[in-house]
Amino acid sequence: MKIGITGATGHLGRLVVKQLKEKVAADHIVALVRNTQKAAELGVESRIFDYDKPETLSGSLQGIDHLLLISGNEIGQRKTQHENVIRAAQEAGVKWIVYTSLLHADTSSLSLAEEHLLTEKALQSSGIPYTILRNGWYTENYTASVPAAITHGVLIGSAGEGQISSAARADYAEAAAVVLTSSNEQGKVYELVGDEAYTLADLAAEISKQTGKTIPYQNLSEAEYTAALIGAGLPEGLAAAFASFDVGASKGDLYDNNKQLSSLIGRPTTTLAAAVREALAV
Repeated sequence: MKIGITGATGHLGRLVVKQLKEKVAADHIVALVRNTQKAAELGVESRIFDYDKPETLSGSLQGIDHLLLISGNEIGQRKTQHENVIRAAQEAGVKWIVYTSLLHADTSSLSLAEEHLLTEKALQSSGIPYTILRNGWYTENYTASVPAAITHGVLIGSAGEGQISSAARADYAEAAAVVLTSSNEQGKVYELVGDEAYTLADLAAEISKQTGKTIPYQNLSEAEYTAALIGAGLPEGLAAAFASFDVGASKGDLYDNNKQLSSLIGRPTTTLAAAVREALAV
């Protein structure tokens, strides 16, 4: 049996490959990547795989039984890219697709939700058995702001008092590896979140605790936060998107307390304290 992992050299993909190698022989894993040279260190077979070159995808999927489709990172392009992969999987005879979607994709107000939901629908109509992993936010999305918060003495955002049930990428990667190597998972939809919900004020307090510095959380309007991100060097469109995600958090889009993730991986998810400690160690 061959398990293919798309985006295998990305942040999540690398961790999935690492977890899979602990469960199955390395020669059962195929890294599907845009640049095979970058995949050399993964220690598994690699094949060229570019979502934007549909004519090449079916050939790269030959012999793949189970496919983890890690969603692309190009906002606005995902629907087309994912449909390219699904069609290629049909042509290649892939027997099962596991897809990394978005938490509550069917009800979320996040702008990201539509493309994920359209991909889910494409899977449902493809005729290929599927499993959907609706991943919540990555804790790293927020701990990436730790250095800037320390430099400026303040953590900024637009999430208000919204509860964020994020988990570390490693937690989501382990869940994907568990599902891919388990039976009776087809047709399931998982809503995956961390065990511990927190606000950005809680994050600021944890940074303060671990650094010994007083770093408060300052809540900004969506427009103010967008402007601040642009000032920090982000492109205007990306800055606006990030600010809107925070607003979504304030509405509860990043919250759930179902414990499905920790149940899948058989351990508690990574704590906020541990995630901050890791960010400070970089």
